[in-house]
Amino acid sequence: MNMFFDPHFWDVKTSAELWVLVGLIIFIAIAVMAGAPRMAAKALDGKAAKIQSELDEAARLRAEAEAMLAQIRQEKAEAEAQAAEMLAAAEADAKRLEAEAKVRIEEGLARRQALAERRIAQAEAQATTEVKAAAADLAAKAAQDILAARLAGAKSDPLIDAAISQIGAKLN
Repeated sequence: MNMFFDPHFWDVKTSAELWVLVGLIIFIAIAVMAGAPRMAAKALDGKAAKIQSELDEAARLRAEAEAMLAQIRQEKAEAEAQAAEMLAAAEADAKRLEAEAKVRIEEGLARRQALAERRIAQAEAQATTEVKAAAADLAAKAAQDILAARLAGAKSDPLIDAAISQIGAKLN
């Protein structure tokens, strides 16, 4: 600022700085008259409005993303709860089926055991019948042999005669 107070500064012939200053003032005056500040302000306002709309759009998108995230978290929680319910139901069904299978197996084993016991009883009864029949046949044959031997010897033994008469009663 010392140059304004310098006397050579105001010398028109020698001061180039003065002409630059005058040209700058004229340029600024023309720019102001042509509306450059309004255009610059308008351009800046347009940029600000564009930036504001982008910020608003970003805020809207963020709100939508947060809402979607909350919805996804809720759906995840619901799916996890549903999966837990399905797992519990499947476990309950498995336990029920296991209990039913145990009951069926026990009933089947009881039926097979009863059938086996009946067959064993029938086999025992049949074996007893066969043994009695074989014993009766053997006793009858023995009695026949004894009688044949007695008849051949022509001697009669009262004890044998009594035993033979009792055989018929014991066999029936």
